[in-house]
This record gives sequence, C-alpha cells and structure tokens, in this order.
Amino acid sequence: MRNVQPWPPTDPFVYRFYEVVMLYGPVIKDVAHEMFGDGIMSAIDMKLDLKKVEEHGAERAEFTFNGKWLPYRRF
Repeated sequence: MRNVQPWPPTDPFVYRFYEVVMLYGPVIKDVAHEMFGDGIMSAIDMKLDLKKVEEHGAERAEFTFNGKWLPYRRF
C-alpha cells in the first residue's frame, strides 16, 4: 500500500520542510552553483543524516544532505 501525502502537506513537520525548501531553495541553489558550477544534487545517490544537538541549552535538529553533484550536460 502506498502512503500518499496531501499537497500541500498538512502534517506540521513535513510542512516545515516544504517551507524551508520554498523559502531558502533559490539561495541554496545559487550558492551551490557558485561552489560547484551549474548542476544538481542527486536525490538517488544521496545520504541523509539527522542529529540531535544542543545549543545554548535548547534541543535542535541538524539535517545533513550528502548528495552526488551532477553537472549539467548538453546532449
């Protein structure tokens, strides 16, 4: 059975992820293109790490997306 999620997401956790990508995605893309050249990060060849960290006495979530960089190619 497939777990189909509503769009836009209604779950607060999933919605915040969506919000982060919509808000910061264009800036992250621009910085990545400056660092690596034009391309995309693979979502297939990717690792995701989630850590619980403490900062100034508050619990925080740290997400790391580690994906292979795929330069744009002309065909």
